[in-house]
Amino acid sequence: MAEKLLSKGIAYFPFNNRGAHLIKRLEKINEKGQIEKQNYGTAYEQIKDCIIDIDSALDFLKTQGYREFYLLGYSTGANKICVYNYYQPDNPISKFILAGGGDDTGLFYQQVKNKTRFCKFLSQAKTMIKQGKGQKFIPKYILDYPMSYQAYFDTANPDGDYNVFPFYEALNKTKLSSKKLFREYLSLKKPTLVVYGQNDEYCYGRVEEAVNILKKQTALQDNYSYQIIPGADHGFSQHNQELASLVSDWLIE
Repeated sequence: MAEKLLSKGIAYFPFNNRGAHLIKRLEKINEKGQIEKQNYGTAYEQIKDCIIDIDSALDFLKTQGYREFYLLGYSTGANKICVYNYYQPDNPISKFILAGGGDDTGLFYQQVKNKTRFCKFLSQAKTMIKQGKGQKFIPKYILDYPMSYQAYFDTANPDGDYNVFPFYEALNKTKLSSKKLFREYLSLKKPTLVVYGQNDEYCYGRVEEAVNILKKQTALQDNYSYQIIPGADHGFSQHNQELASLVSDWLIE
């Protein structure tokens, strides 16, 4: 990606956020000016925190003299772009690229396949958070890899910020959320490129249908462009050059 962008005269600044890695201990200055360690990473993530991380990256780039910005998000990064823009609509980004945006809420529900049980898990997580135990890990009968109650609720809650691409609901006519479907996604009013791999394993084997749902949602808006890369999976394995060419060419159009 860097090589392709630089060849078009576009600087490349990759950055992570506090949701990177499964578990990450980072230092934070508290209200008393003292340094303390806190838990971050996917196991503790709250997606709305991405606003601070993205703004921090932009603030740094401004100190380096940059004035025009494009924001590319891959997988959950695509969700984060939508959440960021929804809450910060007056942001300085000129164009957005969403690569492989995911439906984690639907995937969590699919694992349970029982609405009553799913709602019970959400209620359990919500209770633990209210009791100040949000950073405790959920039991393995809910999920078989490390995740805190706060991260589980943030990700699995159909009415939460994380639920940006509710493909499961739309594809299966299943009512999980009460908020407007694709609410955050539809907040994007600037030029936006949406890219999926033809064989994205997290689109329920129905990538073309999922993309068509997005197209239908944005039928009255002309700022969205859609591309499906043939043969590519969720990680665009063996197709990174195609993705890089697609993105760099689109940015200079």
